Amino acid sequence: MDLIELTRRLIRFETINPPGNEEACARFLGHMLADGGFRVTYHALSPGRVNLMARSPAVGGGEKPTVLSGHLDTVPLGSTAWQYDPTGAHRVDGRIYGRGASDMKSGVAAMVLAALAEGADAPVTLILSAGEETGCEGVRALAAQGVLEGPVRALVIGEPTANYPLIGHKGAFWLELEARGRTAHGSQPELGENAIGKAAEAVRRLMAIDFENHAHPLLGRPTLNVGTIQGGININSVPDRAVAGLDVRTVPGLGHGALRALLEECCGDLVRFRIMADMEGFASDPRNPWIQQVFDLAAPYLDESPVPRGAAYFTDAAPLAAAYDYPPAVILGPGEPSQAHQTDEFVIIRRIEDAISIYRAILRL
Repeated sequence: MDLIELTRRLIRFETINPPGNEEACARFLGHMLADGGFRVTYHALSPGRVNLMARSPAVGGGEKPTVLSGHLDTVPLGSTAWQYDPTGAHRVDGRIYGRGASDMKSGVAAMVLAALAEGADAPVTLILSAGEETGCEGVRALAAQGVLEGPVRALVIGEPTANYPLIGHKGAFWLELEARGRTAHGSQPELGENAIGKAAEAVRRLMAIDFENHAHPLLGRPTLNVGTIQGGININSVPDRAVAGLDVRTVPGLGHGALRALLEECCGDLVRFRIMADMEGFASDPRNPWIQQVFDLAAPYLDESPVPRGAAYFTDAAPLAAAYDYPPAVILGPGEPSQAHQTDEFVIIRRIEDAISIYRAILRL
Protein backbone atom coordinates (compact mmCIF):
# COMPACT_ATOMS: atom_id res chain seq x y z
CA MET A 1 0.00 0.00 0.00
CA ASP A 2 1.15 3.54 -0.78
CA LEU A 3 2.67 5.34 2.22
CA ILE A 4 0.19 8.21 2.19
CA GLU A 5 -2.81 5.97 1.72
CA LEU A 6 -1.62 3.72 4.53
CA THR A 7 -1.35 6.73 6.83
CA ARG A 8 -4.89 7.74 5.94
CA ARG A 9 -6.15 4.19 6.41
CA LEU A 10 -4.67 4.03 9.91
CA ILE A 11 -6.23 7.36 10.90
CA ARG A 12 -9.63 5.94 9.93
CA PHE A 13 -9.30 3.29 12.64
CA GLU A 14 -10.79 4.94 15.73
CA THR A 15 -8.39 4.04 18.53
CA ILE A 16 -9.15 6.81 21.02
CA ASN A 17 -7.93 5.80 24.47
CA PRO A 18 -9.95 5.22 26.53
CA PRO A 19 -11.17 2.69 25.52
CA GLY A 20 -8.45 2.11 22.88
CA ASN A 21 -9.87 -0.68 20.70
CA GLU A 22 -6.51 -1.06 18.97
CA GLU A 23 -7.02 -4.70 17.97
CA ALA A 24 -8.62 -4.10 14.55
CA CYS A 25 -5.83 -1.70 13.56
CA ALA A 26 -3.17 -4.10 14.87
CA ARG A 27 -4.57 -7.05 12.94
CA PHE A 28 -4.85 -5.01 9.74
CA LEU A 29 -1.12 -4.21 9.99
CA GLY A 30 -0.33 -7.74 11.10
CA HIS A 31 -1.84 -9.17 7.93
CA MET A 32 0.27 -6.78 5.84
CA LEU A 33 3.42 -7.80 7.66
CA ALA A 34 2.64 -11.52 7.53
CA ASP A 35 2.08 -11.25 3.79
CA GLY A 36 5.56 -9.68 3.62
CA GLY A 37 7.16 -12.67 5.32
CA PHE A 38 7.28 -11.34 8.89
CA ARG A 39 6.65 -13.58 11.90
CA VAL A 40 3.71 -11.87 13.56
CA THR A 41 2.45 -12.40 17.10
CA TYR A 42 -0.32 -10.70 19.05
CA HIS A 43 -0.21 -10.20 22.79
CA ALA A 44 -3.43 -9.38 24.62
CA LEU A 45 -3.70 -6.36 26.86
CA SER A 46 -7.47 -6.52 27.52
CA PRO A 47 -10.58 -7.31 25.43
CA GLY A 48 -10.30 -5.53 22.08
CA ARG A 49 -6.74 -4.43 22.81
CA VAL A 50 -3.54 -6.16 21.66
CA ASN A 51 0.13 -5.44 21.13
CA LEU A 52 1.64 -6.49 17.82
CA MET A 53 5.18 -7.82 17.43
CA ALA A 54 6.60 -8.66 14.02
CA ARG A 55 10.06 -10.01 13.19
CA SER A 56 11.56 -9.75 9.73
CA PRO A 57 12.85 -12.80 7.83
CA ALA A 58 16.42 -11.67 8.60
CA VAL A 59 15.93 -11.87 12.40
CA GLY A 60 17.79 -14.86 13.80
CA GLY A 61 20.64 -14.76 11.34
CA GLY A 62 23.22 -13.75 13.93
CA GLU A 63 22.94 -9.95 13.77
CA LYS A 64 21.10 -8.05 16.46
CA PRO A 65 17.81 -6.59 15.20
CA THR A 66 16.91 -2.92 15.22
CA VAL A 67 13.58 -2.30 16.97
CA LEU A 68 11.07 0.08 15.39
CA SER A 69 8.29 0.96 17.80
CA GLY A 70 5.10 2.98 17.67
CA HIS A 71 1.75 3.10 19.44
CA LEU A 72 -1.69 2.67 17.92
CA ASP A 73 -3.84 4.49 20.47
CA THR A 74 -4.71 8.17 20.35
CA VAL A 75 -5.97 10.73 22.86
CA PRO A 76 -9.60 11.94 23.09
CA LEU A 77 -10.82 14.66 20.75
CA GLY A 78 -11.42 17.42 23.31
CA SER A 79 -14.45 19.68 23.53
CA THR A 80 -13.58 22.07 20.67
CA ALA A 81 -15.29 21.37 17.34
CA TRP A 82 -13.05 20.08 14.53
CA GLN A 83 -13.06 21.63 11.07
CA TYR A 84 -12.17 18.23 9.60
CA ASP A 85 -13.64 14.85 10.52
CA PRO A 86 -11.17 13.39 13.07
CA THR A 87 -11.30 9.98 11.39
CA GLY A 88 -11.77 11.30 7.85
CA ALA A 89 -8.05 11.57 7.05
CA HIS A 90 -8.67 14.52 4.75
CA ARG A 91 -5.78 15.48 2.47
CA VAL A 92 -5.58 19.27 2.12
CA ASP A 93 -2.68 21.47 0.87
CA GLY A 94 0.07 18.95 1.52
CA ARG A 95 -1.27 17.87 4.88
CA ILE A 96 -3.34 14.97 6.25
CA TYR A 97 -5.80 15.87 9.01
CA GLY A 98 -7.16 13.58 11.70
CA ARG A 99 -6.71 12.35 15.23
CA GLY A 100 -3.40 10.52 15.33
CA ALA A 101 -2.09 12.07 12.11
CA SER A 102 1.05 13.29 13.89
CA ASP A 103 0.78 11.30 17.12
CA MET A 104 1.56 8.86 15.65
CA LYS A 105 -0.09 6.92 12.87
CA SER A 106 2.03 8.57 10.19
CA GLY A 107 5.10 7.28 12.04
CA VAL A 108 3.61 3.80 12.28
CA ALA A 109 2.85 3.78 8.55
CA ALA A 110 6.40 4.84 7.66
CA MET A 111 7.90 2.25 10.01
CA VAL A 112 5.79 -0.60 8.67
CA LEU A 113 6.61 0.13 5.04
CA ALA A 114 10.29 0.72 5.80
CA ALA A 115 10.44 -2.63 7.59
CA LEU A 116 8.71 -4.39 4.68
CA ALA A 117 11.12 -2.79 2.21
CA GLU A 118 14.28 -3.71 4.14
CA GLY A 119 13.28 -6.73 6.19
CA ALA A 120 14.50 -9.38 3.80
CA ASP A 121 18.08 -8.26 4.36
CA ALA A 122 17.95 -6.25 7.59
CA PRO A 123 17.02 -7.79 10.95
CA VAL A 124 14.18 -5.66 12.28
CA THR A 125 11.57 -6.15 14.99
CA LEU A 126 8.41 -4.04 14.94
CA ILE A 127 6.57 -3.35 18.19
CA LEU A 128 3.20 -1.66 17.73
CA SER A 129 1.68 -1.11 21.12
CA ALA A 130 -1.66 -0.40 22.73
CA GLY A 131 -2.19 1.92 25.65
CA GLU A 132 0.83 4.21 25.38
CA GLU A 133 -1.14 7.39 25.97
CA THR A 134 -2.29 6.30 29.43
CA GLY A 135 1.06 5.20 30.82
CA CYS A 136 2.83 2.86 28.36
CA GLU A 137 0.52 0.03 29.44
CA GLY A 138 1.08 -2.05 26.33
CA VAL A 139 4.87 -2.13 26.40
CA ARG A 140 4.84 -2.65 30.15
CA ALA A 141 2.64 -5.70 29.59
CA LEU A 142 5.04 -7.05 26.96
CA ALA A 143 7.91 -6.70 29.41
CA ALA A 144 5.92 -8.45 32.14
CA GLN A 145 4.98 -11.25 29.71
CA GLY A 146 8.66 -11.83 28.94
CA VAL A 147 8.32 -11.56 25.16
CA LEU A 148 10.81 -8.74 24.59
CA GLU A 149 13.70 -10.91 23.47
CA GLY A 150 17.16 -9.34 23.44
CA PRO A 151 19.76 -8.38 22.76
CA VAL A 152 18.90 -5.74 20.17
CA ARG A 153 21.11 -3.30 18.31
CA ALA A 154 19.11 -0.12 18.82
CA LEU A 155 15.64 1.35 19.34
CA VAL A 156 13.76 3.83 17.15
CA ILE A 157 10.54 5.29 18.59
CA GLY A 158 8.36 7.01 15.99
CA GLU A 159 6.83 9.76 18.14
CA PRO A 160 6.32 13.18 16.50
CA THR A 161 9.64 15.04 16.28
CA ALA A 162 9.42 16.45 12.72
CA ASN A 163 12.16 13.87 11.97
CA TYR A 164 14.60 15.42 14.45
CA PRO A 165 16.39 12.63 16.37
CA LEU A 166 15.95 13.04 20.13
CA ILE A 167 18.03 10.83 22.40
CA GLY A 168 16.14 10.92 25.68
CA HIS A 169 13.00 11.96 27.47
CA LYS A 170 11.83 12.82 30.94
CA GLY A 171 9.96 10.38 33.12
CA ALA A 172 6.53 10.89 34.62
CA PHE A 173 5.70 10.33 38.28
CA TRP A 174 2.03 11.02 39.01
CA LEU A 175 0.77 11.04 42.56
CA GLU A 176 -2.50 11.65 44.36
CA LEU A 177 -2.13 13.64 47.57
CA GLU A 178 -4.85 13.06 50.16
CA ALA A 179 -5.41 15.29 53.16
CA ARG A 180 -7.72 14.20 55.97
CA GLY A 181 -9.43 16.44 58.48
CA ARG A 182 -12.50 16.59 60.70
CA THR A 183 -15.81 18.06 59.64
CA ALA A 184 -17.72 20.70 61.58
CA HIS A 185 -20.33 23.38 60.96
CA GLY A 186 -19.02 26.23 58.80
CA SER A 187 -19.95 28.75 61.50
CA GLN A 188 -17.67 27.02 64.01
CA PRO A 189 -14.52 26.10 62.05
CA GLU A 190 -12.50 25.92 65.26
CA LEU A 191 -14.32 22.67 66.07
CA GLY A 192 -13.11 21.00 62.89
CA GLU A 193 -9.87 20.33 61.05
CA ASN A 194 -9.82 21.74 57.52
CA ALA A 195 -8.50 19.21 54.96
CA ILE A 196 -8.40 21.83 52.20
CA GLY A 197 -6.11 23.97 54.33
CA LYS A 198 -3.77 21.01 54.81
CA ALA A 199 -3.77 20.24 51.08
CA ALA A 200 -3.15 23.89 50.23
CA GLU A 201 -0.16 24.06 52.56
CA ALA A 202 1.23 20.84 51.06
CA VAL A 203 0.82 22.27 47.56
CA ARG A 204 2.54 25.51 48.60
CA ARG A 205 5.53 23.56 49.91
CA LEU A 206 5.74 21.29 46.88
CA MET A 207 5.62 24.14 44.38
CA ALA A 208 8.55 25.79 46.12
CA ILE A 209 10.86 22.87 45.24
CA ASP A 210 13.25 23.93 42.45
CA PHE A 211 15.20 20.65 41.95
CA GLU A 212 18.36 22.67 41.33
CA ASN A 213 20.58 19.85 42.56
CA HIS A 214 18.97 17.27 40.29
CA ALA A 215 19.49 18.84 36.84
CA HIS A 216 20.42 16.50 33.99
CA PRO A 217 22.90 17.62 31.29
CA LEU A 218 20.53 16.66 28.46
CA LEU A 219 17.05 16.97 29.98
CA GLY A 220 17.47 19.81 32.46
CA ARG A 221 15.65 19.97 35.78
CA PRO A 222 12.65 17.93 36.85
CA THR A 223 9.40 19.88 36.84
CA LEU A 224 6.42 19.72 39.19
CA ASN A 225 2.82 20.65 38.41
CA VAL A 226 -0.30 20.42 40.54
CA GLY A 227 -2.93 19.60 37.94
CA THR A 228 -6.06 18.98 40.01
CA ILE A 229 -7.39 19.73 43.47
CA GLN A 230 -10.75 18.79 44.98
CA GLY A 231 -12.20 19.07 48.46
CA GLY A 232 -15.34 19.62 50.43
CA ILE A 233 -18.95 18.85 49.62
CA ASN A 234 -20.75 22.03 50.72
CA ILE A 235 -19.76 25.60 51.47
CA ASN A 236 -21.06 25.70 55.04
CA SER A 237 -19.10 22.72 56.38
CA VAL A 238 -15.47 22.26 57.31
CA PRO A 239 -14.11 19.78 54.71
CA ASP A 240 -12.75 16.51 56.08
CA ARG A 241 -11.08 15.34 52.85
CA ALA A 242 -9.17 16.96 49.99
CA VAL A 243 -7.14 15.45 47.17
CA ALA A 244 -4.70 16.91 44.67
CA GLY A 245 -3.08 15.45 41.56
CA LEU A 246 0.68 15.92 41.21
CA ASP A 247 2.61 15.52 37.94
CA VAL A 248 6.39 15.40 38.32
CA ARG A 249 8.45 15.09 35.14
CA THR A 250 11.68 13.43 36.20
CA VAL A 251 15.18 12.95 34.84
CA PRO A 252 17.68 10.09 35.04
CA GLY A 253 19.71 10.25 38.21
CA LEU A 254 16.74 11.00 40.48
CA GLY A 255 15.09 7.65 41.14
CA HIS A 256 11.39 7.68 41.80
CA GLY A 257 11.82 6.04 45.20
CA ALA A 258 14.17 8.81 46.29
CA LEU A 259 11.83 11.39 44.74
CA ARG A 260 8.86 10.13 46.72
CA ALA A 261 10.89 10.27 49.92
CA LEU A 262 11.81 13.88 49.11
CA LEU A 263 8.18 14.84 48.52
CA GLU A 264 6.98 13.12 51.68
CA GLU A 265 9.65 14.85 53.73
CA CYS A 266 8.60 18.18 52.25
CA CYS A 267 4.94 17.67 53.20
CA GLY A 268 5.41 16.04 56.58
CA ASP A 269 2.14 14.65 57.96
CA LEU A 270 -0.10 17.02 55.98
CA VAL A 271 -0.95 14.50 53.26
CA ARG A 272 -0.62 10.88 52.23
CA PHE A 273 0.67 9.92 48.78
CA ARG A 274 -0.68 7.33 46.35
CA ILE A 275 1.17 6.52 43.11
CA MET A 276 -0.98 6.92 39.98
CA ALA A 277 1.70 6.37 37.32
CA ASP A 278 5.41 5.61 37.53
CA MET A 279 7.42 5.92 34.30
CA GLU A 280 11.14 6.50 34.41
CA GLY A 281 12.96 8.67 31.87
CA PHE A 282 16.00 7.69 29.85
CA ALA A 283 18.93 9.24 28.01
CA SER A 284 21.25 7.66 25.45
CA ASP A 285 24.92 8.52 25.24
CA PRO A 286 25.29 11.12 22.46
CA ARG A 287 28.82 9.82 21.78
CA ASN A 288 27.53 6.38 20.80
CA PRO A 289 28.60 5.66 17.18
CA TRP A 290 25.11 4.50 16.17
CA ILE A 291 23.59 7.72 17.53
CA GLN A 292 26.11 9.76 15.55
CA GLN A 293 25.26 7.80 12.39
CA VAL A 294 21.54 8.52 12.86
CA PHE A 295 22.32 12.22 13.32
CA ASP A 296 24.22 12.16 10.01
CA LEU A 297 21.36 10.35 8.22
CA ALA A 298 18.74 12.80 9.48
CA ALA A 299 20.72 15.98 8.78
CA PRO A 300 19.88 16.29 5.04
CA TYR A 301 16.16 16.29 5.88
CA LEU A 302 16.42 19.05 8.49
CA ASP A 303 17.23 22.74 8.47
CA GLU A 304 20.12 22.11 10.85
CA SER A 305 22.59 19.47 11.92
CA PRO A 306 21.19 17.53 14.89
CA VAL A 307 22.65 18.09 18.34
CA PRO A 308 21.80 16.11 21.49
CA ARG A 309 18.30 16.98 22.68
CA GLY A 310 15.58 15.30 24.71
CA ALA A 311 11.81 15.46 25.09
CA ALA A 312 9.77 16.66 28.06
CA TYR A 313 7.01 14.08 27.41
CA PHE A 314 7.20 10.34 28.11
CA THR A 315 7.19 7.57 25.49
CA ASP A 316 7.51 3.80 25.17
CA ALA A 317 11.27 4.35 24.81
CA ALA A 318 11.98 4.19 28.54
CA PRO A 319 10.28 0.84 29.31
CA LEU A 320 11.63 -0.66 26.08
CA ALA A 321 15.15 0.55 26.80
CA ALA A 322 14.98 -0.95 30.29
CA ALA A 323 13.64 -4.27 28.99
CA TYR A 324 16.41 -4.51 26.38
CA ASP A 325 19.22 -3.47 28.77
CA TYR A 326 19.59 0.08 27.44
CA PRO A 327 20.73 -0.10 23.82
CA PRO A 328 21.18 3.23 22.00
CA ALA A 329 17.79 4.77 21.25
CA VAL A 330 16.33 7.68 19.33
CA ILE A 331 12.86 9.20 19.24
CA LEU A 332 12.29 10.16 15.62
CA GLY A 333 9.04 10.47 13.71
CA PRO A 334 7.38 12.51 10.95
CA GLY A 335 4.66 14.07 13.08
CA GLU A 336 4.74 17.71 14.10
CA PRO A 337 5.46 18.01 17.84
CA SER A 338 3.15 21.03 18.07
CA GLN A 339 0.24 18.98 16.70
CA ALA A 340 0.19 16.23 19.31
CA HIS A 341 -3.18 16.14 21.10
CA GLN A 342 -4.43 19.24 19.21
CA THR A 343 -7.79 19.97 17.61
CA ASP A 344 -7.54 19.55 13.81
CA GLU A 345 -4.30 17.61 14.24
CA PHE A 346 -2.36 17.25 11.00
CA VAL A 347 0.86 15.83 9.58
CA ILE A 348 2.84 17.29 6.68
CA ILE A 349 3.02 14.77 3.84
CA ARG A 350 6.63 15.62 3.00
CA ARG A 351 7.66 14.66 6.53
CA ILE A 352 6.17 11.18 6.12
CA GLU A 353 8.01 10.68 2.84
CA ASP A 354 11.26 11.81 4.48
CA ALA A 355 10.66 9.53 7.47
CA ILE A 356 10.44 6.35 5.44
CA SER A 357 13.73 7.25 3.75
CA ILE A 358 15.38 7.86 7.14
CA TYR A 359 14.00 4.64 8.62
CA ARG A 360 15.17 2.59 5.65
CA ALA A 361 18.65 4.12 5.91
CA ILE A 362 18.75 3.35 9.65
CA LEU A 363 17.86 -0.28 9.00
CA ARG A 364 20.77 -0.53 6.55
CA LEU A 365 23.34 0.72 9.10
